[in-house]
Amino acid sequence: MIILTVTLLLLLCALYFDLRYQRIPNKLCLAGLLSAIALQGYNNQWLGLGQALLGGGAALAMLLPAFYFRCLGAGDVKLMIAVGALSGPVLLFWSVVYGIIFGTFTSFFLALYKVGWSGFFKMIRQSFIKKNSAVSSKKEKPSAVFVPYAPALVLGWLLACYLSPEINTNLIAFF
Repeated sequence: MIILTVTLLLLLCALYFDLRYQRIPNKLCLAGLLSAIALQGYNNQWLGLGQALLGGGAALAMLLPAFYFRCLGAGDVKLMIAVGALSGPVLLFWSVVYGIIFGTFTSFFLALYKVGWSGFFKMIRQSFIKKNSAVSSKKEKPSAVFVPYAPALVLGWLLACYLSPEINTNLIAFF
């Protein structure tokens, strides 16, 4: 139960920083990773340390390509490494899957909120519709809207926890 609480606090802090400053501090990610190793080692000894390393490694392996192709920022990847070390590889996998689903919708709505409908359609036209250079005399810079991905990752983790049978039974027994 303490691991879930620490993970939730870590994700909420990251959510605040990502929405407010559009970056997730390295110190927060490092504190999450170190607390994951300490908690997992204290609760489950060597097996817990193995789970923490396996979860962090799985997060790195899953999200490094997304960082390479500029789909995620480095802070998001480091955050999910800490979450993977806290949660383990199975819960991390489903968190990322659900996070991608939520990311589609949250990115759309946050971009729409930032630039409005006219700016959104302008961004789509500049990104996806090719213009004939003879017709267009001026060159327009392609525009991009950077949206924070922490809301999607938090929602994905919450849904993965809600749908996990072992976490549900532990929460029911706790309350």
